[in-house]
Amino acid sequence: MAEILFYHLTESKLENALPPLLEKSVERGWKVAVQTVDEPRRDALDAHLWTWRDESFLPHGTDAAPDAEDQPILLTTETDNRNRATVRFVVDGAEPPPTLDYDRVVFVFDGHDQSQLEAAREHWKRLKGAGHALTYWQQTPEGRWEKKA
Repeated sequence: MAEILFYHLTESKLENALPPLLEKSVERGWKVAVQTVDEPRRDALDAHLWTWRDESFLPHGTDAAPDAEDQPILLTTETDNRNRATVRFVVDGAEPPPTLDYDRVVFVFDGHDQSQLEAAREHWKRLKGAGHALTYWQQTPEGRWEKKA
């Protein structure tokens, strides 16, 4: 059963919080899928990851590319697992895949967006009811992640 984490953004936007999480995933040798709500959002994240930090490189592509299945980090709007990821990030209130056949599933949601908060609560209730072990992480004022009970 997948390890399921909920990351509650309270101090920064996804564009600031996601790249370090992806960087750590790649450092650990994990293949990653990042599921967004729509193609414009996917494409905006794609452009951002190419420029987010001069001293860092995050190898990635989108599900629109012909080599999508080869990407270490795949930005997608779909629920399939084209790049055989072991970790899936579900962002911006996207609807997760029907089966969570991953080592880790990470829901990242903006605490200042009511629809994302409501979606996260619904996902939490459904997954908890299905017997999954869940952990909840919230940003500190410094932007670090703190596990909450």
